[in-house]
This record gives sequence, structure tokens and C-alpha cells, in this order.
Amino acid sequence: MSIKKIIAFGSAKGGVGKSSITASIALSLSKHSSVGILDADIYGPNQHILFDINVKPIIDKKSINPIDKCNIKFISMGNLLDDDKAAIWRGPMLSAAIKQLINSTNWGDLDYLLIDMPPGTGDAYLTIFNELKVDEFILVTNLNKLALSDLKKTVSMLKKLNINILGYINNNIFNTEIITEDEYFKLNNIKLLGTFLFDNKIHEFDLDYDSEISNSISDKIVSMT
Repeated sequence: MSIKKIIAFGSAKGGVGKSSITASIALSLSKHSSVGILDADIYGPNQHILFDINVKPIIDKKSINPIDKCNIKFISMGNLLDDDKAAIWRGPMLSAAIKQLINSTNWGDLDYLLIDMPPGTGDAYLTIFNELKVDEFILVTNLNKLALSDLKKTVSMLKKLNINILGYINNNIFNTEIITEDEYFKLNNIKLLGTFLFDNKIHEFDLDYDSEISNSISDKIVSMT
């Protein structure tokens, strides 16, 4: 198994569009690269919903074979649990579940493994960074004070763990006018990779949609990594 680059998408703030943006960029990257998505949100997995995946992965002895769709390989707790089942687990069980997804999945050879991170800065993050060599982290945020406050916690954690921040994506879902970038990004040398405006085809996640902003950000990811 060979994975050339592992890129995590995340923010401590929930509801800023991490899953949709990860999925949209994966579709763009998959046009020219071999791509996998690890949905690391054990409590609220979404990738199987976005890609309309209703089958369970084939488990061969101790190996989990990811599900292929749209030229992307997927693994998610959403593929393993029934949709109406909640993972009511404490920290050690959460970490064990993430480790199983990481270490038991047969990814094969990938150019990019994208990790859809859960909100927060807790056990899931520590487990992933201990089990995988994450090459880059991309921050996803809205430019409102709550999202930025939580994002700063994520940045602080990443710096303590020596995880490289490739840049940030502004998910401007309300299409508000942005006059200047927040000074925080400039002070911390965090580059803007691109801005998503509200787009119903991404909101409803049309698998056939060719998103210009996703393509643009994907090209930047390839050039910067």
C-alpha cells in the first residue's frame, strides 16, 4: 500500500461545510489522480450520504476493502453502522474505531488520501495524528466570530503537534461581502486557498457537478504539495 499525500480537512467548529468541501475537492482531484476519503467523524459521518453509498464494505479476514464510487475509494463508520444507529462511545472506544478504520482499510495505491475530520480538538485528532503521517492540513471556516474563535483553537493544536497548515478555505455560504481578510490569517501566515459561495449543487451535492472553485483549489493543492 502506498499513499503519496495525506491531507486532512477540518476545524473545531461544526457546521462550516468540512464534509461537502472535502467531497467536492475529492471529485476534482479524482479527474487526474487516485483518491481516497477517510471519514473520521465517527459520531456524525456524512461522506456515505453525500455520495449516496448504501452498501457495506467487504471485510476479508481482518482487512476492510473500501467502497469505490466516482473513481474515489471510501471508508466511513457510516458504511459499517446502520443509518439509524448512534455510536454512543467514550473516548477509548472512539479511538479504537478510528484506529480500525485507519489500520484495517486496504487502500491500495493512492495519490491523495483526504481525511474528513470531525469537529473539536480531542481524541479523534490525537489518534489520527498518532496513527498517520498527515502531510498537510486544510482549514475550513466561515468568517464569523464563532467559527474564527474555534478555528484559532485548531491552529493552536496543529502548531503544538507540528502539523503543517497548507491554507484555509472560506466557505462563504451566505455570500456576504468580504472587504479584507481577517488579520489573524496574515499574522499566522495562513494562505487563502479559495472561497466557496453558496451553490445549491454543492449544497445538495450533485455528483455530476463540475465546480470551478473546487477545480481551482485542487490545482493549488497539487501545485503546493
